Amino acid sequence: MPNPVALPALARQAFRARVSGDPTGAPPWVREIATVGEGPGWFEPDGIVWRVHGDLSTLVGGVAALLGQAAHPLALVGVQRHSAYREDPWRRLAGTARWLVVSTFGSGELAEREAGRVRRMHTRVRGSADDGRPYSAADPDLLRWVHLAFTDAFLAAQQAVGHDLTPRFGRRWPDAYVREWARAAGALGTTDLPSSEAGLAEALAAFRPVLAPVPADLRAFLAAPPGLSRPEQLFYRGLAGAAAHLLSPTTAPFAHMPGRGAGGAVRVALTRAQLRGLQLALGPYSPSEQSARWRLGLGPAPAWMGRSPAA
Repeated sequence: MPNPVALPALARQAFRARVSGDPTGAPPWVREIATVGEGPGWFEPDGIVWRVHGDLSTLVGGVAALLGQAAHPLALVGVQRHSAYREDPWRRLAGTARWLVVSTFGSGELAEREAGRVRRMHTRVRGSADDGRPYSAADPDLLRWVHLAFTDAFLAAQQAVGHDLTPRFGRRWPDAYVREWARAAGALGTTDLPSSEAGLAEALAAFRPVLAPVPADLRAFLAAPPGLSRPEQLFYRGLAGAAAHLLSPTTAPFAHMPGRGAGGAVRVALTRAQLRGLQLALGPYSPSEQSARWRLGLGPAPAWMGRSPAA
């Protein structure tokens, strides 16, 4: 019979391994946050970007971001033709998480190096859609769409199921998040980014003429990705259910989702409770933030230190 005292540790290890793609929960790029460079990176330690991206609401925001981004046909074809997300969705998730956490928590040196890696990867993602339109992941306009949909989803998730940031940052914290996180998109080559929550909504709406319905098979895939255990399926169902109610008025119709302001208060509240329970099991900081705090002298050595990375 399993030792009940060990169950939280086992659940914590399984979760970290799932989202990082590494059995230890700390792949090499997480370890580099602790060891590469010195001092703060692109974003203020314990500032607004740290607090949004360090919140478990990102689990919901990630699902909403994928649904929203897929409404742009050229963004969608790039993913479909140049990634193995259907065969290995968790590897794709880990790749996205890498860019997010390294640019958020890494030193300036590491964040610049990561941006270069992503830019080089984008140069290989190019071609023509079935209707003949060219696409390129390095296209500033397409990068802009991906950034806008991402920012909108993560902001909405923080507001709906994340911890309340108003007491710490004031009522205008959403504007600060939109403005500060734009730095990461600029490092990838996009321009003309909004600097406020209202500007974000306007920028998204301007893309409406080029958007198209998200294919049904992709919606089904994102609602129930393969490879999850039964407990993981139940947990993920809560994330996806809340994400459906967080899409912006621009993207929700194309994703065939209810979107914001269309009910769902009970579903969102249940997901918020799920995340609070998970937070108790995981502790206050992710391995990435633990690494950053140690580099900056703000916390103890990360839990992964002393364990070897996966081969």
